[in-house]
Amino acid sequence: MAKSNDKLEVAIVLVNEGYASTAIGPIEVFASAGAMWNEMQGARPDPRFRVRTASIDGQPVESAYGLRIAPDCAIADIVAADLVMISASGTLPEEWMSRHAALPPWLRERYAAGTLVAGVCSGVAFLAEAGLLDGHRATTHWGVADTFRARYPDVLWRTDLLITEDAGLYCGGGVNATSDLSLYLVERLCGHRVAIECSRALLLDMPRLNQSGYAILPLARPHDDEKVRMIEDLLSANFRRDISVDELAEIAGMSRRNLVRRFKAATGHMPRAYLQLVRVAAARTMLEEGAPSIQQVGAAVGYDDAEFFRRIFKRHNGVTPAAYRERFSRRLRKSWPAD
Repeated sequence: MAKSNDKLEVAIVLVNEGYASTAIGPIEVFASAGAMWNEMQGARPDPRFRVRTASIDGQPVESAYGLRIAPDCAIADIVAADLVMISASGTLPEEWMSRHAALPPWLRERYAAGTLVAGVCSGVAFLAEAGLLDGHRATTHWGVADTFRARYPDVLWRTDLLITEDAGLYCGGGVNATSDLSLYLVERLCGHRVAIECSRALLLDMPRLNQSGYAILPLARPHDDEKVRMIEDLLSANFRRDISVDELAEIAGMSRRNLVRRFKAATGHMPRAYLQLVRVAAARTMLEEGAPSIQQVGAAVGYDDAEFFRRIFKRHNGVTPAAYRERFSRRLRKSWPAD
């Protein structure tokens, strides 16, 4: 999480033949974080990111519809960055990947140096071409999903998700997912309050995670235990249901004791505690959508006892569900409440 006056370095990589909004949108979101809302409230701006744009050779790029954008520099000039984000190109990688051949090896270098790497829409192909997504969850626009699955079969494609995060690799599912992914990264790097304030200032909704229903992103630290990864996906997809550890162990094909040991080692959480985190994350999303009944939210995420749900929610968020909804609900956000 970024410290108040310690700006994070973000590089937005511009590519030819793509959608300009997938480059301009992130620039505006990251540049606004910590600054625009403060200015509107009469407070001193505290920008959280230093944003630069780059193209492969430092020359202007041209979007699919003829808009020319001049970058700040070439990718070779980006020697250090906390986050690199790749804008979208065309729909078929075989038609344009060779013209961007310098980008995948550069992404490998940056990722190996500890840089977080993000791609949106068809720009996710550059991460896949670099081999970074092999064995990891990723998403992209549904319209190119079959092409990407065929070209990159080792990627764990989850195109039902609008945003994925896996091992420091972030993917957005479509052109309109650009703001969702950008705000998600602001929240991930700077905290929920900064992201909420940024969304208010820009009149953007907070990130949607799924194209239908409430999908939950991975909550644990990156790991390579595929059995545990399978159980995480199962819990995320079935968080409304009480699933016993014995049932999880049977599904995973291991003993209860071994499952608990491996799950804790891989994620940092016990299975039941992880399920609780997933449920609380889903409840936050529902409350941000303005759900009218706290009891209904609790029941929807698996807690029939409303008072127990309130205690669990407050334990993880520091405020009650009602207070959280009052502060962060999208419906109330339109009235621009003062903090």
